[in-house]
Amino acid sequence: MRRKSNISRSDRINSELQKEIYDIISRKLKNPLITEMFSILAVDCTNDLSFAKVYVSVYSTNKEKSLATFEAIKNDAKRIRFELAKVVRARTVPELKFILDGSMEYGDKMDKIFKKISEEEGK
Repeated sequence: MRRKSNISRSDRINSELQKEIYDIISRKLKNPLITEMFSILAVDCTNDLSFAKVYVSVYSTNKEKSLATFEAIKNDAKRIRFELAKVVRARTVPELKFILDGSMEYGDKMDKIFKKISEEEGK
């Protein structure tokens, strides 16, 4: 009798794609326009594996450099998908749609606000 895994098939695929996409962008592409630190926060693939939303966060104090890095990643979507096809064992490799995720930036902003309030209350 085969045991069922707690992790669903789609979760495994999303996790694998997340890891491989980061690896491709950071190691294989070597795009000189990607100048800032970035992270692939999540991948959300459709059930038929035709499309995948890739949530990207870029860490930078310079908003223009941050957007330029995201645009460079977004513009490399076809190259990333081509490289992904070489390493992922799947019949189809999803079309990638990159989405800029500002949740880390928002969280950092909120931390600074809370710290400031805490310091003001301590006076």
